[in-house]
Amino acid sequence: MKQYILSIDQGTTGTTALVVDRRGNVCGRGYAEINQYYPQPGWVEQDPEDIWLKTLQAIEQAKTQASVDEAKIAAIGITNQRETTILIDKKTGGPIGPAIVWQCRRTAAQCDELRRQGLEEMIRYKTGLMPDAYFSATKLDWLLDNMEGIRPLAKQGKVLFANVDAWLIWKLTGGKVHATDVSNASRTMLFNLRSLDWDRDLLKLFKVPSAMLPEVRPSSSIFGYTQSGIPIAGVAGDQQAALFGQACFEPGMTKITLGTGAFVLMNTGSKPVQSKHGLITTVAWSTKDSVEYALEGSVFIAGAVVQWLRDGLGLITDAKESERLATEVDDTGGVYFVPAFVGLGAPHWDMQARGTIVGLTRGTCKSHLVRAALESIAYQVCDVVKAMSSDSGLRIKEIRLDGGASANNFLAQFHADMLNVRLSRPLYVQTTGLGAAYLAGLAIGYWKDRTEIASFWKANRYFVPAIEQKKRRALYQGWHRAVKRSKRWLTQ
Repeated sequence: MKQYILSIDQGTTGTTALVVDRRGNVCGRGYAEINQYYPQPGWVEQDPEDIWLKTLQAIEQAKTQASVDEAKIAAIGITNQRETTILIDKKTGGPIGPAIVWQCRRTAAQCDELRRQGLEEMIRYKTGLMPDAYFSATKLDWLLDNMEGIRPLAKQGKVLFANVDAWLIWKLTGGKVHATDVSNASRTMLFNLRSLDWDRDLLKLFKVPSAMLPEVRPSSSIFGYTQSGIPIAGVAGDQQAALFGQACFEPGMTKITLGTGAFVLMNTGSKPVQSKHGLITTVAWSTKDSVEYALEGSVFIAGAVVQWLRDGLGLITDAKESERLATEVDDTGGVYFVPAFVGLGAPHWDMQARGTIVGLTRGTCKSHLVRAALESIAYQVCDVVKAMSSDSGLRIKEIRLDGGASANNFLAQFHADMLNVRLSRPLYVQTTGLGAAYLAGLAIGYWKDRTEIASFWKANRYFVPAIEQKKRRALYQGWHRAVKRSKRWLTQ
């Protein structure tokens, strides 16, 4: 009987499910959008039950499109939005309260206080992260403080903490397995990169009971079985999964994922590289025998700025229209757009920054604004890549591009122009789901090794730098002038 790998890619705005065959081909795809809630400025929430139900919908769509039933599924891989934080009632199996999404900034003041206390270097050394509301620790602390009666239950192990991967594993196994993988654990600000376990000092600092934490397991291993007996055999955070799906298996290989945010990851091999330029040191993935690390730069708002043009301003009717409008003008007319809606991520890490549009004149039109919004994505990525090259000491010769927004040819070309490197876009840009599938397949012997997986990667198109250095420098200087005006906006 022909068998397949089912991959679940649970992202910020929706869940995608893929049915993947032995040649790495996607035979079926399903997608279901999830709702986001904004109860206060800077706050972002989701309903964990909505995440679960939309995951089931996406799975059914993918199986139907591929004409595959459960008997033909050899294993399941899971990849997910990472730092999003969920509480589980162990008795009922359901969630307690909302999921606090990785974009949420409600704990920004707490992170500022950690810096004032001089704790930043300790946190960075242990976790590879910096004190920021982006990560799970302060979100979890906030939930335990603000939901009455929860902390005592957490100490008894009756309330459990879950990243989104742990939530899906919990639901798929009928509440039998409470586990996460090492890459997701490394995003919590509670996990020690060197001991590869929950850190006692950090648990004490954030008042997190160890009884509520999931077991940490290798990314490519069997986590448990669904109620119909299918092994869940591969789990990784979405950006680490995309790095794996792009076959970036050697140190120095780099990818950019353009989704809701933009995420740049470089494989740094078997040892963590401590950043001096505001980047994150993270676990890339692990097997039973080895652990590999990555440097990461996170841009909070990338594709989401196009969503905002559509839903917030009504300047476009769909994302594809942005490319057409951007190419209707030769440049932005001097307009710069800094989309710091929830602060700035790497390498700036300014939680008090806010969105800024500068350079407007009477001649500014819709096309200028749309083009400036798209260019802002590439400028933010450029900030990250420059920091990454400096930290790693490696010269980046080519970058692999993926994610939904990478289909925008204008955006891809502007990245190549500003980064001054060749970009390659694969035939299938949703490599996050493929990475989870590959991790699962390797764990059960579905694929022999990484060499076999690397042979599946094929380029769809290359983007080569096409502007002069003088113009590149002038554009980039203008960007930094605009960023300076957006910083510390809430404290000015």
